[in-house]
Amino acid sequence: MESAEIEESAADERTPHLSSVTTGPSARTAPRTLVIVPAFNEASTIGPTLVALRDCLGPIEVLVVDDGSDDATGTAGEAEGATVARLPFNLGIGGALRTGFRYAVEHGYDRAVQFDADGQHDPRSIPALLDGLDEGADLVIGNRFGDAADHPTQPYDAGRVRAGAMALLRTVVRQVSGHHVIDTSSGYRAFSRPMLEFFATEYPAEYLESVEALLLATSRGFRVAEVPVVMHERAGGRPSQHRVKLVYHFFRLLVVLAAGSSGRRATRAAEEGDQPATPSDEVST
Repeated sequence: MESAEIEESAADERTPHLSSVTTGPSARTAPRTLVIVPAFNEASTIGPTLVALRDCLGPIEVLVVDDGSDDATGTAGEAEGATVARLPFNLGIGGALRTGFRYAVEHGYDRAVQFDADGQHDPRSIPALLDGLDEGADLVIGNRFGDAADHPTQPYDAGRVRAGAMALLRTVVRQVSGHHVIDTSSGYRAFSRPMLEFFATEYPAEYLESVEALLLATSRGFRVAEVPVVMHERAGGRPSQHRVKLVYHFFRLLVVLAAGSSGRRATRAAEEGDQPATPSDEVST
């Protein structure tokens, strides 16, 4: 609860002071789209990333969420014309994204795209993500492995250990949610307006939040879709988590997923009249 309260407080404090974004003429007829770029100590990469976005897509509205960086990330973002939300301290990826979602909702955007600041995401894949929203999805996941995990069409190499962990997550998510999602932990995603409104208050705060967010979306009846996207190697900066922390967060996530699965089974059984539900049986995800 403490981390959630800190996150809410920081978002409340910062968001009202963000400058408004200028809207081009085409935005009056097309859905207003915001690209949300969470960034922590990415001063060396945020500029080239924003240039690549602009070169590929033309004028596009971008919010850089400077997640308590101690370098010039925010200044570099402003230099390339982006609106920058400066958080007073590091909230982590979940808190930074929730800030972006709240900004999108409060400023009237119809949809948003989550985009990395380190150059890994190829901006040419954004139209495919937005097409998924146009076809009725609320959450569109950029699948780094192509159309099938066993026969990838994209040259993305996750490494043996990480690939094994991702395969386990894929299996657990399918067991818990009943949905077959190939790339459960992808951070290249697009969100509909209803999805933004939900995640503006409910987005998970912990690392590997993308998997929890996926389960939240499916459990609340939002439609999820996947499209193939292109990924690159990091252009610079440093990963946000060390290996030991990654292992910790991975096992924490497995515990959360197992608890959620147990709670949902108990709730379904109670609804069918097989057994009564008790407060200890019901787990919120």
